[in-house]
Amino acid sequence: LEPVATMKFATATAALAGALLAAISPSEAFARPSFGLPPSSPLRSSSSPSQVVNYDAAFFLDSISRGGSSRKMSSTEEATTNEVVSVPTTPIEGMRPGTSGLRKKVEVWMGENYVENFIQSLIDTAVESNGGKMLDTIVVAGDGRYYNSDAIQTIARVLAANGIKNIWIPQTGIMSTPAVSAVIRRRTADGSGNDGEGVAQGGIVLTASHNPGGPGEDFGIKYNEGLGQPAGEDFTDALYEKTLNLSSYKTISNSPEMDLDAPVGTTYQLTPTSTVTIIDPFQNYLDALKSCFDFDALRTFGARDGFSMVFDGMHGAGGKFAQRVLVEELGLPPSSLMRCNPLPDFGKCHPDPNLTYASELVKKMGLAPDGGPDPNVEDESALPALGAANDGDGDRNLIAGAGFFVTPSDSMALICDNWESIPQFASKGGLNGVARSMPSSAALDVVAEARGIPCFVTPTGWKFFGNLMSSKESFDGKDYGPFLCGEESFGTGSDHVREKDGLWAVLAWMSILSKANEGVADGEALVGVKDIVTSHWAKYGRHFYCRYDYEGVDSDDANKVMDTIRESFVDGDASS
Repeated sequence: LEPVATMKFATATAALAGALLAAISPSEAFARPSFGLPPSSPLRSSSSPSQVVNYDAAFFLDSISRGGSSRKMSSTEEATTNEVVSVPTTPIEGMRPGTSGLRKKVEVWMGENYVENFIQSLIDTAVESNGGKMLDTIVVAGDGRYYNSDAIQTIARVLAANGIKNIWIPQTGIMSTPAVSAVIRRRTADGSGNDGEGVAQGGIVLTASHNPGGPGEDFGIKYNEGLGQPAGEDFTDALYEKTLNLSSYKTISNSPEMDLDAPVGTTYQLTPTSTVTIIDPFQNYLDALKSCFDFDALRTFGARDGFSMVFDGMHGAGGKFAQRVLVEELGLPPSSLMRCNPLPDFGKCHPDPNLTYASELVKKMGLAPDGGPDPNVEDESALPALGAANDGDGDRNLIAGAGFFVTPSDSMALICDNWESIPQFASKGGLNGVARSMPSSAALDVVAEARGIPCFVTPTGWKFFGNLMSSKESFDGKDYGPFLCGEESFGTGSDHVREKDGLWAVLAWMSILSKANEGVADGEALVGVKDIVTSHWAKYGRHFYCRYDYEGVDSDDANKVMDTIRESFVDGDASS
């Protein structure tokens, strides 16, 4: 058809589809918001995200109006038909980021202008913090949860329209949170680079961490600044203020979708000055891990008789990185991995690596639901020597041995006390600083005092650890690297990146086990996780604490509880 005839056909079809939609009762329509439709589509939801939209009919109409099926941009396609536009909008309430970004139900994010408003406010804040100069290079990646790919497309259009020259997106759009930090800190224009050489000025991470994903579940966006660390409170407070005063956002109209599965190195020219590049998800992160650990030694230890391992990826972003590191690099058998294929709904599981939600792993490790040994297991020698799990975005970890659960607070203390086992620390003469979140036990404090290592206690939020790790870079303060930090909510990390790192913790424990078994002859029973932890307790004492998780609590009710605690027990007289 000629262009004019095609337009008339699409218009006529729009009228017909509109009439069909009007005739469909709400009970017959899909309760699905307008994801996948361009901002200019006449069928895009214009009110609340719960508005009933018949997605199949809408998709059919949109496909015809584009001249065929949902078209993806060719890597060689010029951006001559793309137009930068300024779209009027109004502020949307409730966009105040929490301890790690903004998290809402996915249907909220899929509402009209929600992603665009937040990203425009984020860009405006980043420019302001950059002295009024537009950022040059940004990484955009997510944990693969439902709406990940659609949101990446939207974000790329807003970034390009605002003038960001280089937009880096990992192949498939999926990358663990610590891997994003590694890209920011390491990746140069040619893809390689050492720590501190990275040219990206920030990263937009699409994740709700350990929260469930899928329709009706959670989605989130957080921002990492130029050193790879989560944005601080000054940044997020300024961002929130901008969301309250936003009147327009920039985007690109008539822009086909990019193929996020395209080969590494594929580029898309969104505007004459803005390019999207599909990058290798693994390279920079793998380089970071290899700077921390002796992969040859770990490969040798992993092949020893008596050692086996089970890693639960919980269908999150960390699974593909476990495959790359544990199997392809360290030579562990593929059977060591479970649930390591990322899924949009995490296989309908709750991707939080704790005793409750990693129940299958817990059982495989010979543990009862409370973390104690399973009384039904008769032979612990038949169990895996090491068990581990990641959360949705790959930054949290669970560690267990055969019939033995290691609490996150004890894990931190053990890594600190065994720093000689980890080349990252041993090569520099040990740790120069450690830190824990306030709710964590004092197990780390005792080891740090005995070892003469400065120890800090911070509020909850990895951004506070980031301030310590980057003390010299950001504030011209003391250099605390090498640095170890963690929290009782299953987060452990070091200064190789500026995020907690679940896989790093796993390799740290493999290194500790490898060192502990250097004098054990082949055929003899290996020193296990239980042996190492109980010896630690004998030396330093054991710290007990209990964690309670209250999930799905109304925000207003939760804030009232915290206000009561502050008024009665912090500012007031606790005896009253």
